[in-house]
Amino acid sequence: MEAVLPENKKIILFDGVCNLCNNAINFIIENDKKDIFRFASLQSDVGRKLVMDRGIDPEILDSIILIEPGVAYYEKSTAALKIAKELSGGYSLMKYFLYLPNSIRDGVYNIVAANRYKWFGKKESCMIPTPELKAKFLD
Repeated sequence: MEAVLPENKKIILFDGVCNLCNNAINFIIENDKKDIFRFASLQSDVGRKLVMDRGIDPEILDSIILIEPGVAYYEKSTAALKIAKELSGGYSLMKYFLYLPNSIRDGVYNIVAANRYKWFGKKESCMIPTPELKAKFLD
């Protein structure tokens, strides 16, 4: 199945069974006033295809991924901070954390990622968006 990617939208791939990740996606949707982002879970066919197209092994993935179609993709803390940069309100100020060394940012990110199920829980299946949010999801 070939996914039709939306034009002029950035794509966020996330762990669809992670409570922290789902809450983050809901937060992003709420603060994406310029309608910049579209979403797909890493467990979906679309999500798996998008990561494999970029040479990433979907079986070892524990990161949020931001894809700017035709430009680049970002993982871990870089993805999270580039997403925050686009949000309304003061969240865009988080972009300044991009000046910290990647090893420090990803070190913190990796600790949270490794413990996300233990600290925040896990769902049995991926989130099902409400009818009004369905258009924002690729899968």
